[in-house]
Amino acid sequence: MTETDLQNERSRYVGLAMDAVQRRGEAVTRAVLATEARTPRARIDALFPEENDLFDAIVAEWFAPHVAIMEEVVAADMPVNRKLYEFFARRFLHMRKRYHADPATFQLYCELGRDNFKQIESYVDLGDHYLSELIAQAQADGYLSGVSIADALSLINQMLHCYIQTDILLYLDHRLSEAKLGRIIDTILAGLSSDQGQAQGVTGLRVA
Repeated sequence: MTETDLQNERSRYVGLAMDAVQRRGEAVTRAVLATEARTPRARIDALFPEENDLFDAIVAEWFAPHVAIMEEVVAADMPVNRKLYEFFARRFLHMRKRYHADPATFQLYCELGRDNFKQIESYVDLGDHYLSELIAQAQADGYLSGVSIADALSLINQMLHCYIQTDILLYLDHRLSEAKLGRIIDTILAGLSSDQGQAQGVTGLRVA
């Protein structure tokens, strides 16, 4: 069996595992997958030697469209303000489509991700990596003056939290929109710089 054949077989079983997650409403182990797929447990264990390997493969399949979107946007030939918008908007629309297609399964995956954050953390880090590349491009075009990439990354993530935190769709779906996202991106690029405003004041918080 070639490496391509092996990868195709793994992908097929990952698809079956995700179908089982949707039907059962819970995480799927290798033992459950073997039963669901009517496949010898030894074959499943050969494809996924550790229990976490199956979950990791499901996570990789879940995030694959997000990774493809980020790579395509970063490499695209378009103005950086449009890139920043599409970097968030395309992933947001993809998540919303998934949510509307099957809210219960979407919520289940959110819960599984929250309970197994260490296994999805690398995808969060990858998103930060690509966003940092866009920030560097924005700075080369004169935006985000004087702000370090690390600070800009943290601030932008905080300001756009509701468009990148998956489970927020469960209770804020009707309040989120592409138009609002576009205005937030424009505001960030127009106003985020190293200049300090007076929001914090000079004497600390006032007690009423």
